[in-house]
Amino acid sequence: MTTATLFILLFFCMFIGMPIAVALGLSSIATILIFSNDSLASVALKLFEALSEHYTLLAIPFFILSSSFLSTGGVAKRIIRFAIDCVGHIRGGLAMASVMACMLFAAVSGSSPATVAAIGTIVIAGMVRAGYPEAFAAGVIANAGTLGILIPPSIVMLVYAAATEVSAARMFMAGFIPGLMMGLILMVAIYIVARIKHLPAQPWQGFRELFSSGFTASGGLMLIVIVLGSIYGGIASPTEAAAVSAVYAFLVSVFGYRDMGPLKAVPWRVQGESIGKMLSRNSLQIVWALPRCVPDPEIRKTIMDAAKVSIMLLFIIANAMLFAHVLTTERIPHAIAGTIIDWGLTPWMFLIVVNLLLLMAGNFMEPSAILLIMAPILFPIATQLGIDPIHLGIIMVVNMEIGMLTPPVGLNLFVTAGITGNSIGWVIRAATPWLMLLLMFLMIITYVPQVSLFLPEFIDKLKGYN
Repeated sequence: MTTATLFILLFFCMFIGMPIAVALGLSSIATILIFSNDSLASVALKLFEALSEHYTLLAIPFFILSSSFLSTGGVAKRIIRFAIDCVGHIRGGLAMASVMACMLFAAVSGSSPATVAAIGTIVIAGMVRAGYPEAFAAGVIANAGTLGILIPPSIVMLVYAAATEVSAARMFMAGFIPGLMMGLILMVAIYIVARIKHLPAQPWQGFRELFSSGFTASGGLMLIVIVLGSIYGGIASPTEAAAVSAVYAFLVSVFGYRDMGPLKAVPWRVQGESIGKMLSRNSLQIVWALPRCVPDPEIRKTIMDAAKVSIMLLFIIANAMLFAHVLTTERIPHAIAGTIIDWGLTPWMFLIVVNLLLLMAGNFMEPSAILLIMAPILFPIATQLGIDPIHLGIIMVVNMEIGMLTPPVGLNLFVTAGITGNSIGWVIRAATPWLMLLLMFLMIITYVPQVSLFLPEFIDKLKGYN
């Protein structure tokens, strides 16, 4: 009766259009008041503990702030230029460069919609001007943008790590090979289509231009080295690395690239200026600009936008943790686990059920909410069936990728529609052929666990992290 009441209330609240965070909290509180001896004071305490006891969750607002600075600070343009110089000369190379740019930006943003917005705004129009069909360009970007939650560091992976108390560092490392593999699959498919449809290639710019664009993009790409290098080098925890990434992204955007803030459009070197004079002038300008960053409207807007997203996500997480507390207190996951084991489901059969559940949920809910609701239920069952928690996490993340592309709540569809100015129906038709590749990739990830587990196990052997 408790289980039925909890889920009926949850789905009823969602059905009438209530925000997912409120639906989670209201159904949980109602169930506690009806069936439990806990007081409202204990509910308030649990809401507080939901965030205060999960140190890993502190990384989320820092990564969101870092992504906001990099999305508005011109990093995307420089990454795209570097990607085009790398593979643009191959037939279909501009589309392949778009996928490569999405992979690189994913590694500095951790967000799928942010990747689509930052990269798609520039490259979709560029591909159309170069002679690519608009539907082809939109479909590629909508799908490649999903890599934002698979390639580390990923906000969704942090949510899974907090919900199941597995290592965030292991989750990040587990997503590395799958992310590269998915990007490679998309690039191979683009090359095949480009040969069939005779899509254009960009002229080879030479190694000088390649090194120049690589150096220009290195300011943003160094964030990958700083975050992942500090985590796996044992220098910092994921939360500490996220805090450093936020500060670094601010410095690069405001004082390095100077695409925003008080030094916007101020050149590093004036024509004819000596190196000594350049260094002294820039040192004085940076000292002068630092206090002026506080009232600067662009910087304040970037911080406020990041704060709004962080508050929204953390509010969902707090209520989802309360929901998970009710599940655990009433031993609902254990009852479901016992029922499934009594049915005699083998691990591979259970994983089919997991994929079907998550694919259905992805049509209607935001990825973080799905993970926070489903992970506490699926995690103990998977453990009893001998499925590695890290492997389960990557399966769930790939399902969340697909959920980004399925209506009616596919965030990447809405972002792509906003960029192109076309309808959601048009974007769905454009993205569907490429979505088939993601479904094929999901089967590989599900039934070839070493794709996800090879790097974490290899690092374990090297004693790379505890």
